[in-house]
Amino acid sequence: MLILLRQKGESLAMYRFIIYGKVQGVYYRKFVSSALQKQGFSGYIKNLSDGSVEVVAEVSDKVMNGFLQVLQKGSPLSRVERIEHRKTDGITPKSKKFEIRYDESK
Repeated sequence: MLILLRQKGESLAMYRFIIYGKVQGVYYRKFVSSALQKQGFSGYIKNLSDGSVEVVAEVSDKVMNGFLQVLQKGSPLSRVERIEHRKTDGITPKSKKFEIRYDESK
C-alpha cells in the first residue's frame, strides 16, 4: 500500500480527476474510496453517465504521483485506460472525509 498521508503545512489544491476504462460495476469506487479514506483525504468519487468515474479531492503536489497510482490501480476487476486531471475552483467536498456519491443531486 502506498503511504500518501499529508503533512502539516503542505499546500493543498482541489483537483478533478476523470477516470476512463472499465471502472463502473467492478467495485472501483469502493476500492479507491477505501484507500483514500485510510490516507486521510477529503473529497468524493462518483459514477458519471458516460461510463467514466469522477474523483474530486484535495491533493498536494508532493503526493500527486501516489494519488494517481491509487486511481490507476483501482479494484482487481477494473481496467483504467486513462486519467485526466486538472486543478479546479468552485468544487468543494461537503465533508472533511472521502466519500462515495451515488447520484448527481448529492
